[in-house]
Amino acid sequence: MKRKIFTLLALIVTAVLFTVVVHSQSSKITHKAATTEQKPINDTREERHKAREQRRAERLAAYEHFMDSIVLSRNFKFVPMDIQQEPAGSTRQLNNPNYELSVWDTEVDICLPYIKGVTPPYYFVLLNYTLPSVSRYITEQTRDGWNVSFSSSLFSATEYNFSLDIYTSSGSATLTISSTWYPDVQYDGSIISIN
Repeated sequence: MKRKIFTLLALIVTAVLFTVVVHSQSSKITHKAATTEQKPINDTREERHKAREQRRAERLAAYEHFMDSIVLSRNFKFVPMDIQQEPAGSTRQLNNPNYELSVWDTEVDICLPYIKGVTPPYYFVLLNYTLPSVSRYITEQTRDGWNVSFSSSLFSATEYNFSLDIYTSSGSATLTISSTWYPDVQYDGSIISIN
């Protein structure tokens, strides 16, 4: 009887050990397969990330090229979003969609609010002109994009100097209008193509 119990116990221990060994080997194979599958998934994900980054870089470069082309062709519009009298005047938002400075080859259209006055109280006027030509029109490439400058009397006795700093990576711009008699006025806005 002792021999039968001992044999039965030996069989049970052998069966348990066999089950543990088989399960251990199965876990190793499963883990190895999961690791093998995980690596291609991570590689695929990384490739998709790099492809998206590459497409974004190409779109950004194309946008900068587009901005360069409209500035050089003199076929663009500056749309202001705010106005501020320099050096430390308060900033006012501009929501009128009719405010713009457009450059059409040799012509310039101006429809902008402007702050006049030698001393306070300053007052707003509207610069609303179509200029068939301007003097000293200069386009200079800068580190951030372009500077477009020109002058005009706006059919008056005062000379107005326009300086437009265009940032090609963002499409934003800053326009500064200076004159002999009045403090400088600065506008922040964006550049768009004239269709």
